[in-house]
Amino acid sequence: MGKLSLAAKVTHVPSLYLSEMPGPHHGCREAAIQGHRAIGQRCRELGVDTIVVFDVHWLVNAGYHVNCNSRFAGTYTSNELPHFIKDMSYAYPGNPELGRLIAETASAKGVATRSHEIDSLELEYGTLVPMRYMNSDQHFKVVSVAAWCAWHNLQDSRRFGAAVLEAIERSDSNVAVLASGSLSHRFNDNGSPEEAIHQISREFFRQVDLRVVDLWRSGDWKTFCKMLPEYADLCEGEGGMHDTAMLLGLLGWDDYDRPVEIITDYFCSSGTGQINAVFPLPRV
Repeated sequence: MGKLSLAAKVTHVPSLYLSEMPGPHHGCREAAIQGHRAIGQRCRELGVDTIVVFDVHWLVNAGYHVNCNSRFAGTYTSNELPHFIKDMSYAYPGNPELGRLIAETASAKGVATRSHEIDSLELEYGTLVPMRYMNSDQHFKVVSVAAWCAWHNLQDSRRFGAAVLEAIERSDSNVAVLASGSLSHRFNDNGSPEEAIHQISREFFRQVDLRVVDLWRSGDWKTFCKMLPEYADLCEGEGGMHDTAMLLGLLGWDDYDRPVEIITDYFCSSGTGQINAVFPLPRV
């Protein structure tokens, strides 16, 4: 029997990689990088062998999709922000068995899902950035799930998340699941000054984000689940916040009642709201 050992919502902003580079922004995302490393260390302590990432930088237009090749390797440059991430090398083992099982389980529950083992289907930076800091030694197998679901319903993503839990429990894997995406996600206007990399794009978004973090800290998931569709819409949630719907589907949706553990405090990046937070597993 497989096991879910950790669940978290994590940032993947490309300024984490930029933070490594010499220049004016060197070290600017050290707190978030250390948050990733702390989550990775916790996964090791829990015996995790596979990390499943709900990646809102993988855009799909129909169905649900799982990238579960046996190995991922390459050199990545962001086509969105090539001045932030360029020539970033990566190599990670995959877990095809778990990826196939996720697709089979979700499809059997009426959420049409395909698994893919295609060498030319590359990972996106919603997976690559957190793996850089959690998994630099290739300790964990990686499975990436498309979570920028352009024409999908959040309730279907909730059902998909529940199917992921069932698949994990039917597998032979000890798994951590990461919802890799932002809170509010309205970028700064084009032409904004360079220092805006550390600012929110609109004060409204910051205030709603902070209210959301308060709900998460108090474990008020009934309220949050009610507001999620409007939050994703009005605050331009990244990828429609399908990563968050998947994560909460995994954890029980509005029956989930655990307060989150903040690993990296809320911060602003290029206009968006970001956080690293561990979601304690439901009480048995």
